[in-house]
Amino acid sequence: MSAPKKLAFFERYLTVWVFLCMLVGIVLGKLAPALISALSKLEFGQGSQVNIPIAVLIWLMIYPMMLKVDFTALGGIAKKPKGLMITLFVNWLVKPFSMAFLAWLFMQNLFAPWIAPEVAKNYTAGLIILAAAPCTAMVFVWSYLTDGDPVYTLVQVAVNDLIMLVAFAPIVMFLCGVANVVVPSKVLITSVVVFIVIPLAAGWLTRTALLKSHGSDWFETKFLPIFHPVTIAALLITLVLIFAFQAENLTQRWFAVLLIAVPILIQVYFNSSLTYLLMRWLKVEHNVAAPGALIGASNFFELAVAVAITLFGPSSPAALACVVGVLVEVPVMLSVCNVCNRTRHWFGAPANG
Repeated sequence: MSAPKKLAFFERYLTVWVFLCMLVGIVLGKLAPALISALSKLEFGQGSQVNIPIAVLIWLMIYPMMLKVDFTALGGIAKKPKGLMITLFVNWLVKPFSMAFLAWLFMQNLFAPWIAPEVAKNYTAGLIILAAAPCTAMVFVWSYLTDGDPVYTLVQVAVNDLIMLVAFAPIVMFLCGVANVVVPSKVLITSVVVFIVIPLAAGWLTRTALLKSHGSDWFETKFLPIFHPVTIAALLITLVLIFAFQAENLTQRWFAVLLIAVPILIQVYFNSSLTYLLMRWLKVEHNVAAPGALIGASNFFELAVAVAITLFGPSSPAALACVVGVLVEVPVMLSVCNVCNRTRHWFGAPANG
């Protein structure tokens, strides 16, 4: 039996860093409201609603992720397509719609006595945005912890990124429309271009050029490691800003934070369980099933927060809903990893999947 996987120092204590960023952000929001308000109003042109500080930080996080995506690995799915098909089924045909239902059920019905109708619709929109984009970055961490197949995980991420280019905006618009939330199509499409298309294209062009000029060894061992501290710093500063923008909401609406966490928790455990059990039923190998379950459960919260801020504003209830997703995701995903590791024996010996 292989030794338990260990995370690097930063990833090991990610929950602690998120909590500290929350505290720093809230303190900043309370002590320097004028500064935070000024930062929240910085936009790419009047009426664009794309916040400059958040956009730059998101790029600094997403660009290094996109550098790691090897689209040539897509050909490997032909040998064992079942795992990918299940992942895509849950990610795009189950997850957004199940979250829309749970958000409607809890925010606009069961929790209606404690939430104003318009605010409930805004929370619903935030939860839909959160669930509409599968995780791309942290999945590699979760996959590592469960001894996932790194190449297959990369394929799953790459295919999801390609689908996200065309499916994210229509799904958000459709589901928010069903929930009676008006989403400006121009703003949402701008968000997709700014936060997905541009960094994805930049990552692909950089990767292609550098692999050709310097080789994969240099690219993997010299170039990519440069971005690790940049990504970490960008993530932490983004969290500080997000929590600073939400300082009033988090301190004055702490009960709402608890309510928002309920559908997120249910969604995470429902989708991870569904994916994992489908993988087992269809006899997919554990090193594909576990990452698939984790991709199906986690969210691209960096993108979700950026889009929610772009569409509804930095201090909106929709942005708060996405921020709660950040708070919930790390400890919950670690628990899902633990379950996957404890149930490895369910899958028996490796089989062709």
